Amino acid sequence: MVALPDRLLMTYEEYIAWESTQEMRHEFWDGEVVAMAGGTRDHNRVSGNFFKSLDEALADRPCEVYIADVKVQIQPKRKYFYPDVVVTCDERDRNDALVVAFPCLIIEVLSPSTEAFDRGFKFSQYRKFETLQEYVLAQVDQPIVEVFQRNDQGQWVFFEYGLSDRLFLKSVNLEIAVSDLYRQIQFEHKNE
Repeated sequence: MVALPDRLLMTYEEYIAWESTQEMRHEFWDGEVVAMAGGTRDHNRVSGNFFKSLDEALADRPCEVYIADVKVQIQPKRKYFYPDVVVTCDERDRNDALVVAFPCLIIEVLSPSTEAFDRGFKFSQYRKFETLQEYVLAQVDQPIVEVFQRNDQGQWVFFEYGLSDRLFLKSVNLEIAVSDLYRQIQFEHKNE
């Protein structure tokens, strides 16, 4: 295996051609290629539980749900991220097999190495989407889901949900039991 340099720079066209040949996913930020960190089993489980709940609930609607391997386009040919789960209900997204450009819901499952980035820089970039109605952060070390919801005035309103709650995703008009999102995760053994 060839080790990549700490910083890999390339054009968008080079990135698209190169990344399709890679085993690992890489985000693209203004010409810089950034490797995605590997996730834990619990991270994967929470992402999968979100995907399953959304995919089943939206099966009869004109929405598409993607997990982990589909990029969202922040700025054409400049910024692309891989959220853990993304939902689009916009017809325009059916025209591009590589990216979602008009998401209504983005979910990031937090890990210690990416939490600050997901809360800060990524959220500041995601807020640029006019179509984005909700940004969800799910913790893995404890059963807490944070929802940032854009209200009718364009302001972001914060809601927090615990294990016994049901969260409401206004963007897709769906209620989900938080306990379903954390199915098969054992919290009592986390800090031993």
